[in-house]
Amino acid sequence: MIRALALALRGLRRLRGEENGSATVEFVILFTPFMILFISAFESGLMMTRHVMLERGLDMAVRAVRIGTVTPVTNNQLKTMICNGAGIIPNCMTTIKVEMTRVDPRNWTDVRTTADCIDVNNPAAPVLSFENGTSNDIMVVRVCSLFRPIFPTTGLGFQMPRKSGDYYALVSTSAFVMEPV
Repeated sequence: MIRALALALRGLRRLRGEENGSATVEFVILFTPFMILFISAFESGLMMTRHVMLERGLDMAVRAVRIGTVTPVTNNQLKTMICNGAGIIPNCMTTIKVEMTRVDPRNWTDVRTTADCIDVNNPAAPVLSFENGTSNDIMVVRVCSLFRPIFPTTGLGFQMPRKSGDYYALVSTSAFVMEPV
């Protein structure tokens, strides 16, 4: 027993003096946080790019509706205009939901506080509110688009609040006054 213990101690003393593999330990410890940081930065950049493009598409569509080049506008026409302006959104026509409501200028409490997004399990669900405005009406347009994270189990992709399963929502809102004719 004492002989086995002496052999074990001699082997441990010999390993203690070795420096082979010490860089591997540092690499293993630091690699994971750097990869999570890199993956989160990529996910954040893609999310922000998609949101900026959604905002751009909505702004261009709202301008066309506001000045009256498309009257009366339908839900599908507005979705098409938004998707044409927001070129980077994949499967745009099936992943966005548009709602447009008339707002009383003296009572803004009738504007819904949450966005209505596509239900992935029931994509044919009707739009909750889409109404055309007339001259001098204040209109609020809200677009909700769903995206799957690129890395759903790591970093930022894991932390994003989810809607409708594995998807996160990007919401863009715009308000405008219909130009008089």
